[in-house]
Formats: sequence, C-alpha cells, structure tokens
Amino acid sequence: MIIIFLFFYLFFLLFGVGGVIYFCVQIRNVQILPVDYEIEYICRGSRVIVGPKVRKCLPNGTWTEITQHSRCCNYNVHNGTHSERQKLYIGALFPMSGGWPGGQACLPSAQMALDLVNNRTDILPDYELELIYYDSMCDPGESTKLLYDLLYTEPIKTVLMPGCSSVSTLVAEAARMWNLIVLSYGSSSPALSNRDRFPTFFRTHPSATLHNPTRVRLFQKWKWTKIATIQQTTEVFTSTLDDLEQRVKEAGIEISVRQSFLTDPAVAVKNLKRQDARIIVGLFYETEARKVFCEVFKEKLYGKKYVWFLIGWYADNWFKIKDPSINCTIENMTEAVEGHVTTEIVMLNPETVRGASNLTSQEFLGALMTRLGGKNPEETGGFQEAPLAYDAIWALALALNKTVAPLKAKGHRLEDFNYNNHDITAEIYRALNTSSFEGVSGHVVFDAQGSRMAMTLIEQLQGGSYKKIGYYDSSQKNLSWFGNDVWIGAGPPADSTIVIEEFRYVSQKLFAAVSVFAGLGILLGIVCLTFNIYNSNVRYIQNSQPYLNNMTAVGCMMALAAVFPLGIDGHHIHRSQFTVVCQFRLWLLGLGFSLAYGSMFTKIWWVHNLFTKKEEKKEKRKHLEPWKLYATVGVLLAIDVLSLIVWQIVDPLHITVEKFTKEAPKGDLDVLIQPLLEHCTSEKMNTWLGSPPHLVFPSHPCVLCMITAPVTMILSSQQDASFAFAALAIVFSVYITLVVLFVPKMRRLITRGEWQSEQQDTLKTGSSTNNNDEEKSRQLERENRELQKIIQEKEQRVSELRHQLVERQALRNRRTPSSVTNQNHSNPSPPSSQADPTSLLPPPGYPNPALDNHSPFTNSSNLYQADSKMSRNHCHNSQIPLLYK
Repeated sequence: MIIIFLFFYLFFLLFGVGGVIYFCVQIRNVQILPVDYEIEYICRGSRVIVGPKVRKCLPNGTWTEITQHSRCCNYNVHNGTHSERQKLYIGALFPMSGGWPGGQACLPSAQMALDLVNNRTDILPDYELELIYYDSMCDPGESTKLLYDLLYTEPIKTVLMPGCSSVSTLVAEAARMWNLIVLSYGSSSPALSNRDRFPTFFRTHPSATLHNPTRVRLFQKWKWTKIATIQQTTEVFTSTLDDLEQRVKEAGIEISVRQSFLTDPAVAVKNLKRQDARIIVGLFYETEARKVFCEVFKEKLYGKKYVWFLIGWYADNWFKIKDPSINCTIENMTEAVEGHVTTEIVMLNPETVRGASNLTSQEFLGALMTRLGGKNPEETGGFQEAPLAYDAIWALALALNKTVAPLKAKGHRLEDFNYNNHDITAEIYRALNTSSFEGVSGHVVFDAQGSRMAMTLIEQLQGGSYKKIGYYDSSQKNLSWFGNDVWIGAGPPADSTIVIEEFRYVSQKLFAAVSVFAGLGILLGIVCLTFNIYNSNVRYIQNSQPYLNNMTAVGCMMALAAVFPLGIDGHHIHRSQFTVVCQFRLWLLGLGFSLAYGSMFTKIWWVHNLFTKKEEKKEKRKHLEPWKLYATVGVLLAIDVLSLIVWQIVDPLHITVEKFTKEAPKGDLDVLIQPLLEHCTSEKMNTWLGSPPHLVFPSHPCVLCMITAPVTMILSSQQDASFAFAALAIVFSVYITLVVLFVPKMRRLITRGEWQSEQQDTLKTGSSTNNNDEEKSRQLERENRELQKIIQEKEQRVSELRHQLVERQALRNRRTPSSVTNQNHSNPSPPSSQADPTSLLPPPGYPNPALDNHSPFTNSSNLYQADSKMSRNHCHNSQIPLLYK
C-alpha cells in the first residue's frame, strides 16, 4: 500500500489533478498494473490535449514521457494555436427542494453564466470555471454534511456559493477557517451583514433589511401608526424583524402584536385575530406561507379591514400550488391572499441595458426559459432570483480576472490557491469588494458589509396576479408611485378599529332653561337691591342693617351670574379659551358666595356674640357700630380673595379630558366612539361644579353646599346631571335667600304702610330723630328692667303680708269658738259675710281697699291680673308711685 501511495503522489506531481482524477477513476480497484498498461487523456468540449495523449506503464515502474505534462487547452481560432486553461472549481449548494426551492431556476442560470464566461477570451483566458454542486434542500443539517464533502474531497474549491440564508450562515461562518470566499445568490438574512462574524461573505441578493425602509415608507404613506408581525422562527426572519422594530420605532410607529411559530401557525394567527391586528407583516418561507394563509382563511383575517405584507420572492402562483400539509382549497387560498402587498428587491433590470454579459434582461429571460425546457416560471422555484445567481457568477469571474495581474506581480497564480493561502484570498476579497458592473439584475455593487445595494419593487395581488404599484430607492429615499393600488373597501384600511373622539357637551335645552331661572334670579336681586336702597331711611329697614343686605343681594346676583360660565363648554367656545371660563367661573362663584353669605354670617355672629355675654358686659356692647359689621365682611372677603390668588399662582386651573368606555355605533362595526369630557382641574385641588370656596355660611345654604359638593363630584362624569344639580343648587339657594331676606320686609311695609309714616317723620325731624329714638329706646329698656326688680320685691312683700293676715285670722277664730259655732248653727250664711270687717283690713300704713280702687290687693285674682299686666311692654305710669313705696 505504501508503494501504491507513493506512486499516486508521484503521478499527481507529474500529471496534475486532472490526470489523477481520471487515473483514479480508471484504476481505483487495481493494486498492481501490468506492463504496457495505457492511460488515455480526453478533454471535454472543444478543448484539445497539449502533451502526450497516451502513456504506457514501463517494466521499471514508470510511465512513458514522464517528463512531459498533459493538459487541456482551448484552440485559438484566430492564430491557429492552442492555449492551455487551468480549471478553477466553485463549490455550490443549490436548494432544489425545501422551504425555498430556489435552485430550480438559479442552477440553470448559473450554468448559463459559466458557459458564457468560459467562452470569453477577455475574461480569465488562462482559466476555466467549473461548478461542483449539491442539493442543500435549504436545510442547515443536510448542508453540514455536504460542506464537509466539498472541503475534504478533491479538487480544491476556490469559492463557495450557498443559497438559503440558513445555509449561508453555516457556510459563511465555517469558511473563514479555510480562507474561502463565500458568494451567495439567494441569502437575505440581515445577520449575514455582520463582518466580524462573516468576514469573507458577499451576496448579490440584498439584505432583507432593505425591505424595511420600503415598508416603513408605505406605512407612512397610508397613515398607519400601529402594525402587527408574524414570523417563522429562523434567524433570517428574526433579525429582519429586529431591524424593522427599530426602524418603525424611529418613525413613531408601534408594533402592537408580535407573533412567531416554528411549524404550525394556527395559534399565532388566532392571537392576531384576538388582538385586533389589522396591518400585518408576515416573514416566512413559501411553504409556511401556505400554512399561514390557510389559517387566515379559517379565522377570516382578510378582507377590507386587513392588509398583509409578504416577501416578494415567492413564486407568482405560490398560493395555488397543491400542498398536502394544508386542508384548504385553491379557492380558499385565492380568497385569503387577495389584496396583499409584497416588497421585493429589484432582481431584473427594468431598463434595456447590455451589461457585462452582453445580454439585456429580456434576452436573459429568453435564454433561461430555453434552458428550463418550457417549464412554467410560476411553478419554478427561484425564478425571480435567477438573475441574481447569473450575476453572482459574473461578479466572481470579473473579480478573479482582476486578481490575475496582482497575483502574478507577487509570484502567485490562481491555480496555486489552497486553504492555507491568505494572500490569494485577500486579493479575491479586494476584487469582489470593489465590484461595479451592469448585470441583468441591475447595477451590481456591494456595501461595506458585502451586501448588494438595490431598489425595491412594490407589488399588490390584484385579481389573482401581481401588479407593480411602485418602486422605492432607499438610498435616495425616493418613492415612485404608479397610483394603481386597489382596495376591497373605499381605500386603505385603518391600522385598528377607527376610534372617533366625541366630546360630551351640556344639553342646550337644559342650559337655556337653567339660564332663564338664573336670569330671573338676577332680576329678582335687582328688585330687592333697589327696594332696599330706596327704603334705606325707613326705621324697620335700618334696624336690619340695609348695607349688609345690599351686599347679600349683590353676592346673590354674582353667584347666579356664575351659572352661565358653569354651562359654557366646547360647544360655545374654542378649547383654548376654556381655561379663562374656568377661572371666571371660580371667581364669580367664590366672591359671590363670600359676599352674600358672609354678610349674613356677620349679622348672625354679632347678634350671637351680643346676647351671650354676661349682664355687666351687655351694657358696654349694646350699641353696635356699623363699621365693625363692614370690617367683618371685608375680612371674610379678603380671605377668599387671598386664597383664590394663592391658588391661581401655586396651582392654577387647567383643562383635563376624561375618557369613557368606547361605544359601538349602530352603523359600521369597524368604528368606535370615544366619549370625552372636559374638566376644570388642578393638581392639588379640584373645583367641583357648584362647590363654594369656603364653608362659612348660614345653615340653609351650608346644607345645600354640603350636599352639592359630594353629589356633584359623583356626577362629574355625567355632564348634564352635574350641571343641573350644581346650577339648580345655586339658583335655589339664592332664591331662598332673597325671598327670606327681602320679601317679609316688602310685605310689612306694603301691608302696614309703615314706610309712609316713617318717611314723613324722617323728613320732619331729620337725621337726629333716629338718634333720639335709639336713645329713648335704650332708656326705656333700662327703666323697664328697674321696674321689674321693684315689682319682684313688692310681690315678695305682698306674699309675706298675706301670710301674716291668714295667721291673725286663725288666732282670732280660736279666741271666740263658741260664738262662731252658735252662729254656724243659727245662720247658714258663709262665715265671710259675718266676719268682723276690721279683720280684713290691711296692716297699718297701707290704704284701705274700699277707699282705693287702684289697690292691687282687692282680691287674689286682681292681684295676679295686675301682676300679669306689668310686663315689659305694658307698664302704666299710675302704678309707678305705688311700686316705689
């Protein structure tokens, strides 16, 4: 075996790789070759052999013409000579099946490009490119085994060309260990743009993140601010979605729902329906797309309310392909996918330009259709990506062609490449990184991450076929729109259930009715104020402090005036002016209540303070100066004004909007009404409609305010009830105050005619009469109290004398018992008629009752009657001398 190994090694050195392969194929099962055994060299295609065509085994164990090499070279037609061409091998993985069977069209496209490159004399004239490929089935596990075969079997591969993103991730991450350049034609995963992780990776397929600027631009065009996503859990879609999430966040768009699935999308689709997803971005392979839309049909997640955004590199009839993994008909699928939008990288040059391959895009399609043998493009996987595979071969050929001269200057050749040669890899990398040419897919150029830069095509499924509706150039941020987009409804649907904000306003009929009551109350206040001012000189009016009553009337009118701004809302004024109305409402209501009920409280307080003092202090405070009353009202009013000013400075009122539960109208179910209600509020204190700024009131309005404040706070969300309750509480409290305070005065003056006599007396005596009357009144009160004391003393003396009289009569009766008894038997008349008249005489010093008709001691009834008549208001001058004896 050692001898055989040394023999093969020597043969490899002498005849090259091609000879070894052919030799190994011919004698792989032969251990000892006989003498005169021949080896024949055969070249493929139109190439010819340069050197010995046949070699024989010699008896000494060598071959004939051992010093000469045999090579395959192209025949130069122009000069009639033959040139030698060295093979460069490309290891490729084409997914002929699986999640994305892109190899069905990409492999014929790559082979077509290889034939054209190898027939060109101006590109790699000394080399021939050969493709060694396997079916990766778009499966990373299967691709791992195939990559091992490519790396550990001869010949050495100069470049690797994977297809799917998942396979490219595996290959590109491993290729760095073998110094291999990786050029992909169908990978769109954004993760592959990581130069630290994939330092030698390039791709003619743009990154999937190139779709995201286009999607964001469409979201903005159709005024969508909320979207949902559903993805297959693979790295390409996860990284794409991460990039999309960052971009929409920068654009002020929210991803409200984010769902993912591995194999079965049923649960994810149900969650989209449950969470009211409307604008949905789907990221999955073609086979999973059929599963998703079968579930979409079952959940009715399609129609005029929904828009789906899909990847544009599916086959045009992907939803019509029979798939045993779903239980939906073609009609079901066609109905579910109608109207969806795709974003697709421009993979076919829309312009008629002859690029590096000397073919236009339409000529390329014609040649590809011929190579496919009449296959339906819609049923051929990867047909849209075929131009990318075609341009990938041309990008590689042009890059290798660039490296020939630099490598020759360094003493290297492309055929010297091995997995340990960094210099050749660096030259190929540099050449690819600077690539720039016109291909059938458009202008081919790579960015710093090795990704293709291209425009994006926007299509919409209309009537079962895709229609171009626009292009977007993300580098220039330019949207070219055709305006032929079609929608099931009247236009693009809303991104969620349309919510119409509707402010709640006070009923105008209620506002008008309450305003009428408030206006009548103000009119009543004017009448009362006029009456009080006109009759201010009447004694009865003066005794009730008319100036304080005037303040009460003015305050009541101010409180009633606050009812009008209480009912003013956005129906009458612009929202910017609503804050002024809030302040006006607060000041009117606060100052009005302070002025009205503060003056009433002042009178009650001073009267209470006067009559609850001790007797000796009453004399000092009988005369109440008016300035004290006015000062008290002023202090209360100043406290309220100061409180309102501090409130305005520290925590001013502002407008807040209360939101209520959304309401569904009777018509379109896709619209909800969002009721809103404006409130005047502040951070630390809330002004309740109708609540006064202080609680120092008389009993009746205080009770109303204590009831109104909490009830209004409870009813704050019901604008009509809150306004009615607060406004009517103000109106009724003011009405009651005015009626109770002024109507009795009016009635007395009108019924008794007192204002006439009082006014006449006043006109005669002038202002001094009032002072004299007050002085007389105080003097009479003082005399009345003195007389009451004398009466009490005399009554006590009378009681004592009567007691003595009774005792004296009893003593006299005991002295003459017999005479009394005889008289009782002989005469039945009452004892009083027979008694001694002198026994009934009063004590010495007192007048005889028979001689003085005015004596209060005639009998007991007369005594008490006289006593009862000596009250505060019925003192008689004739009794005064008697009381002083």
